[in-house]
Amino acid sequence: MSRVLPLCAAALLLASCGSEPKPAAPETKNVEPIKPRDETRRFPLDGQVETRVVENHLLDKVFLPGGTMAHFKKGGAEYDLFVAQFPTATDAAIALAHLEGDLKGAHLIPSFGGYFGTDAGRPIFVFPKDTWIAGVIGLPEKQADPEARVLAAHLN
Repeated sequence: MSRVLPLCAAALLLASCGSEPKPAAPETKNVEPIKPRDETRRFPLDGQVETRVVENHLLDKVFLPGGTMAHFKKGGAEYDLFVAQFPTATDAAIALAHLEGDLKGAHLIPSFGGYFGTDAGRPIFVFPKDTWIAGVIGLPEKQADPEARVLAAHLN
């Protein structure tokens, strides 16, 4: 019996030295993305055919939030403009970096701090402005530039 008592005491002591049970991980809730506002007022009226709000993943990009798209017809050209607003300018810059990496043949347009390349086989010019990312889809670079300037002016 004299040997059993110290063994039992040692076993109890070791059992009580175990680590604390970890608290259960907090439940993650499926957070609904913030519904984007209709920003139709940001687009010029000349040549505008229609606008639509995209609830989430503008341009089918998982890293982009929702935004507003506008379709235009001017002369023989058809093209789209888009805008998406972010909580901060840093968030917009991060999304722009992801988008630049997604474009084929992207090159920097220094005057805008944006990029021109192709996406889904169409030319695209995308640029940041404060908390916004905006762009022109479907026009060659030289034609996209003036449309982008008009759009940028509407983001003030």
